[in-house]
Amino acid sequence: MNILILGYGKMGKIISEIAESRGHSIAAKINIDNRNELDQLNPAEIDVAIEFSQPEAAVDNIKWAISKGIPIVSGTTGWLAQKPELDKMTLAHDGAFFYASNYSIGVNIFFKVNQFLAKLMAEQNDYKVSMEEVHHTEKKDAPSGTAITLAEGILEQITQLKTWKLSEEVSASEQVLPITAKRIDPAPGTHIIRYQSAIDDIEISHTAHSRQGFALGAVLVAEWIKDKKGVLSMDDFLSF
Repeated sequence: MNILILGYGKMGKIISEIAESRGHSIAAKINIDNRNELDQLNPAEIDVAIEFSQPEAAVDNIKWAISKGIPIVSGTTGWLAQKPELDKMTLAHDGAFFYASNYSIGVNIFFKVNQFLAKLMAEQNDYKVSMEEVHHTEKKDAPSGTAITLAEGILEQITQLKTWKLSEEVSASEQVLPITAKRIDPAPGTHIIRYQSAIDDIEISHTAHSRQGFALGAVLVAEWIKDKKGVLSMDDFLSF
């Protein structure tokens, strides 16, 4: 395949290396310094775009790919208020748009474990649930997209919780899932869910050791999406 890389930071570089190691070609590597080169590309020569940029650039990058009929795989977080608009645009163009907050296979299994545990804990009112996430200092959004996905999984099951908030914004009386977001180098990503009571605690966690798992997952999805249509997710890819 001929892959366009949108966002050539640390993740983009690893994705490019993995894609080439799997026999793919890189059509172009676009970042903020050379974004003007996008309109010089021939969309017919691009099989798929992989987008890992910044929140302020992601929406325009995705719109560009959809408008050109290029299937796009995005992992940028921090812009999701605009996703419904992009979903509609994808369907209107009969395109293919794949979004995931995290492309690690292990994390996506962790999402399912988190939902299952939340279902078990939904009626256990003596336990208070909280979350902690730790990432490197270059990560701009907080909480992480992965933490938000985990939070949404908990809120689906524990209906007495109304929303999630960063822990410093939570008052004692609120029915809120508190999330503590820490930025410590060189952590690529740790997420911890805790259910605490006076008697005992229950805790599940996922710790990434490098960005390799995220990057490989994105490339595997890019290989899979090439001939697909619609708004797609990791549930479609993994057939959960």
